[in-house]
Amino acid sequence: MSSSAAYRWKGLLIAGAVIASWSVALYFSLTHDLSFISGLPAFHSGLPSFLLVPAFIVLNTFLYTGLFITAHDAMHGTVAPAHPVLNRVIGRTATLLYALFHFDILLRKHRDHHAHPASESDPDYHDGAHAGLLRWYLRFFFTYVTWKQLLGMAIVYNLLKYAAGIPDTNIILFWVLPSLTSTFQLFYFGTYLPHRQPAAGYAEPHRAISNNYGVALSFLTCYHFGYHHEHHAMPAVPWWRLPSARLQR
Repeated sequence: MSSSAAYRWKGLLIAGAVIASWSVALYFSLTHDLSFISGLPAFHSGLPSFLLVPAFIVLNTFLYTGLFITAHDAMHGTVAPAHPVLNRVIGRTATLLYALFHFDILLRKHRDHHAHPASESDPDYHDGAHAGLLRWYLRFFFTYVTWKQLLGMAIVYNLLKYAAGIPDTNIILFWVLPSLTSTFQLFYFGTYLPHRQPAAGYAEPHRAISNNYGVALSFLTCYHFGYHHEHHAMPAVPWWRLPSARLQR
């Protein structure tokens, strides 16, 4: 297989690995015995459950973030660049699994973000240097979440509880909470830090800066999405190639 052919398929393989990892982690966390919360000791793989609970929350949050980053790459056509229909299918799958988002609506808003970053025409807009973290996050959150989504998530919650027999505690800790905390992870590292207005004002058209994290920390914080200037300057570069793109600047 040529290097160009390998590149065309690598994005699909990585997207599949993210979705599969999310699915496996969610399954094991939802079916994990949490009876110790009611006062009974529970053990799994030799470790007490009270140690696995925060581990599952952190892991599921990270993988939820990976779902959205996968959908984001699909918006730029980089998951399966040689197969646009398959690319869109992966994007729609990732957005539905994440929180029943509509891929096409997100795509239109994301195109506006790239066309008009940190401006009033940007759906992720904020009021420059005066935007507080919490106020900006809430605006960001409610720009994308709709009542139809919330209704759909409520239906899924009840299906998990009554049809699948998953306890409320597991659903809240491992499905609801990680989906919410991942929205803050995406916002903080992918919108707030990169697009805050500098004290001297924006100096270049992308109105985006990159963090100075090393490759490992960059991956753990937000799948290299913190290398945000590189992303805006080279939107056709998938998340897993952003570190090499940064080195080439």
